[in-house]
Order: sequence, then structure tokens, then C-alpha cells
Amino acid sequence: MRCETDQAAVIKGRKELPFFMEGFRNAVWIVPGVAVLVVLLLMTMGHARLSETGQRFVGSLVYSALIGLPSALALTWIAYRSSSMRLWLLITMQASVLLLTATLGSLAAGLVFQLMLFMPRSKYWVEFWNSYPFAVVITLMVGLAATWFATLRQELQSATLELRTQQVEQERANKLLAEARLSSLESRIHPHFLFNTLNSISSLIPSNPQLAEDTVGKLASLLRFSLNANQSGLVLLSQELKIVRDYLEIERTRFGPRLRYTISAPDEVQNAKVPPLALQSLVENSIKHVAAQRAEGVTIEIAVTITAEHVRLEVADDGPGFSLSAITPQHGLGNLIARLELLFGDQGNLDVIRSDNKTVVSLSFPVT
Repeated sequence: MRCETDQAAVIKGRKELPFFMEGFRNAVWIVPGVAVLVVLLLMTMGHARLSETGQRFVGSLVYSALIGLPSALALTWIAYRSSSMRLWLLITMQASVLLLTATLGSLAAGLVFQLMLFMPRSKYWVEFWNSYPFAVVITLMVGLAATWFATLRQELQSATLELRTQQVEQERANKLLAEARLSSLESRIHPHFLFNTLNSISSLIPSNPQLAEDTVGKLASLLRFSLNANQSGLVLLSQELKIVRDYLEIERTRFGPRLRYTISAPDEVQNAKVPPLALQSLVENSIKHVAAQRAEGVTIEIAVTITAEHVRLEVADDGPGFSLSAITPQHGLGNLIARLELLFGDQGNLDVIRSDNKTVVSLSFPVT
């Protein structure tokens, strides 16, 4: 009876998916709607009253509307009609459509800029060739990553439905449910990387294209790690440290000298197994709640130690501190606590203490 109830719940969830997609299609009209309002406002007040930063913001909004909207609608249309299509053909079609929307959107953006009097006609092709490479890279990266995550989720739903209908023994069913929950928790972390990093890239494109290109490379590394992390509950500490360094360097493009950090991890701990994105979650907490909130920024000290029985990850910052009692399940650390419970039971712990005017967040779990 329990298995039949679970199966019905999964089938119901699959039936509700199109309504979610329909809601998404309606939601994406918000961005172009805002863009239209901005254009009308500019036509009444005059573009000369906008600062250079304001013009860049409006320009980013125009590109988002003219590229993001067609891309979202096109990928949604393909998703509904590609259930029997081969993977290589599907990826080729998606990439082709994204390349087309990026091209047409960039061409249309130049016309909109002329309408707004942001630039003369003689600068049309200069603007196009300066922005087009970045538009293509970001559109392909965001579009393919989003569809890849959607495909993984759809495959997970299908696999769960098939397994439950076989009415396997209770112990096996409980294990599969725990794995599904762990995958869901991890998938909530991955988009966080994507959108935070894209904000940094967007701000770099006008002023420092080379640094923007380097940051795109670091983002690609983060995405690759995030996708591979779904295949295993644990990863090597050396891999996690590389991701943390990439993440910190990306954030440094935003904060500059306001972000200071040190990493202490002896060679003998490099092969230790850790939950993917665990150390990164601790670092991100310091950046989000200290660096982003204070003019003086933050100093972060990362330390890793290992004994015969336990691994300890420690992140200290010079922020004001916080209490674990204020952490909700939706918070990044709440997410991490739930993953520790699934992976290690009561042997995985996350603690917060104040020491020498520093907030020290530590993570400990058994050696595997």
C-alpha cells in the first residue's frame, strides 16, 4: 500500500510539471516588460540624464530581454518535443537555437540602443562585435547548463517511479529515498554558483574583457565540478580546495582588496574524502554575510586537519558572528547540515564558536 501511495505521488508530480513550465513561460515576460518600461521612461526623460553606470545597467537589461526570453521559450518548446530524440542530436539542436537567439538578440540590441539614443548609427557594428562573443558564451553556458539540470531532474523522477513500481524490499527503498533526497539538496546548491558568478562576469565585460574571459573559465570549472559531484556522495579534498580557490578568485573580482584569505591544508590531507561543496558553503557564508555587509570587507582563514578518525574543515572570519539556532533549512548552512546527517548520521557535526574576536565555523565527520 505504501509503495502504491508513493507511486501515485510521483505520477501526480509528473502531471503537474507542465503547469510549472507554463508558469515559467509566463514569468519570463517580467524581464522584457521591465525593459519596455525603462525604454518608455528614457524616451520621456532623455538618456542624457542617465549616468554611465545607469546606461550599462539598462544595456544589460536589454540584452537579457532580447536574448534570454527567446532562448527560454525556444528551449521550453524543444523540451516538449524531444523525448525520443538522441542525446547528441538534442544537444546540437539546443546549441544551434541558443547561437541563433544570441545572434539575433545582439543585432536587435543595437537597434534598441539607437532608439534610446545610446549610440550613433556609425557605432552599430562596433557595439555588435564587441558584445557578440560574450553574448554567445554566456547564452550557451546558461542555456545548456539549465537544460542539463532539467534533464537530470527528469531522469531522476523517471528512475524513482520505475523503482517504486517494482515494490522492492523496504530497506532498499529507504536507501533510494535517501539518495534521492541527497541529490535534491545538492542540486539546490548548483544554481547558486551560476547566478552569483554571472553577476560578476556581467559587471566585468564593459571594463575588463580579459578578466571577464578568465572568470568564464573559472565558472566552467565550477560547473564541471558541480555536474560531476552528482555522481558521488564524496570527493577528494584536493578537488574541493581547487573549487574553493576558483570561487574566492571569482568573488575577488567583485570585492577586490576587501576580500582577503589564506588556506592551510597540508599535503597529507589532500586525498581525504569530503562532501562536495561543503567547504565552499562555509566560505560562501562568510562572503555573503560579512564581506557583502561591511565596507572593510572580510579576512577569511581556511584550515584543514585530519586525525586517524575524523576530518575537520574550519573557516574563520573577522565578522560579528551568528548562532546556529537562527539557521533555517533553506539557508546554505542548513542545507549542509541536512547533507551531513544523510551522509554520516550523528557522526557529522557543524559548530560555530567565537574565538579571538573571530567567528569560527567548523565541520567534522569520519574519515572514509
